[in-house]
Amino acid sequence: MSVFILIALIVLVLAVIYQIGRASEFASLLRGEEKVQAGTNRLMAWSMLLMFPLGMWAIYACHQALIGKMLPVSASVQGEGYDSMMYVTLIMTGIVFIITQGLLCWFAFRYQSTPNRKAYFYAHNNRLEILWTTVPALAMAVLVIIGLRHWFNITSEAPADSQIVEVVGKQFNWIIRYPGKDGVLGKRNFQLINNENNVLGLDTNDRQNLDDIILENGEVHVIVNRPIKFIIGSRDVIHDVGLPHFRYKMDAVPGITTTLWFTPKYTTAQMKEITGNPDFVYEIACDQMCGKGHYSMRGTIIVETAEEHAAWLAKQQPYLKGGQAPAPAPSAADTAAVPAATPAPVQTITKL
Repeated sequence: MSVFILIALIVLVLAVIYQIGRASEFASLLRGEEKVQAGTNRLMAWSMLLMFPLGMWAIYACHQALIGKMLPVSASVQGEGYDSMMYVTLIMTGIVFIITQGLLCWFAFRYQSTPNRKAYFYAHNNRLEILWTTVPALAMAVLVIIGLRHWFNITSEAPADSQIVEVVGKQFNWIIRYPGKDGVLGKRNFQLINNENNVLGLDTNDRQNLDDIILENGEVHVIVNRPIKFIIGSRDVIHDVGLPHFRYKMDAVPGITTTLWFTPKYTTAQMKEITGNPDFVYEIACDQMCGKGHYSMRGTIIVETAEEHAAWLAKQQPYLKGGQAPAPAPSAADTAAVPAATPAPVQTITKL
């Protein structure tokens, strides 16, 4: 019912606008077109003059009303650079916006058309063309250089002492894998994936997989003030690891491994105090539309101290059965010492 009411209101507004236009045409015929045009020019000129201060006040009021709903301070060292880059961009574009829009509104008022003054057609000026082409180009070059500096930073090799965590997306949750005591993630084979006992296709012949820990609840535990490297992949379609509080995001592409690294600044407990929200959690959002369950694809990050992380890690169990290694393959000498088994008779099965 609300949809029909909305459609009816839209139709009514369009009808009112049409009738106002028709009334303006009839007024022009009755009062004289030039007189009506002069009155319209005065109205528009004063409207433009008032629009600029009202618009600036509206921007400020919206900012003040929504500032409490904005993201808190960056929770990563690298994210501070992104925040500074955004501030520089806002300052540069804000100055240009205020100057250009202020002049636009002032010129519309100051140089409005009157019966005694007609608009002057200013066709071309080489100096002005060079000026308003060169200045924006230089400003954009500065912004691009700042952006490239941060891009090269996040795409650089992660520090050697980084904590390693694998994040794999699937419809519609995140699978997290940690290396065990050996500190190395074992090999995976997508052909071995099954949802019963091998969600990531761990190669059981790789002994480095035997102590790996897998969580299917999308919960990542990381250590504060220590670099963390995410090894990112996907089991099915393109997902995206979105880390808004850390100012990061990276696509999870099937068949391709992507990475990102950052250094958390605040534990989850500290961020609860900063935001004043006792229920605060760091979020992993999927920033790529990945299917009908996309809205529910949400993970969490727990940033904790090294002691808390060690205590948590000690409680986790390896994903493979008890972390037991498969029996080693027999050596050539052992094979030669064992007499060959008598081959079983071949049975022929006849299909009916």
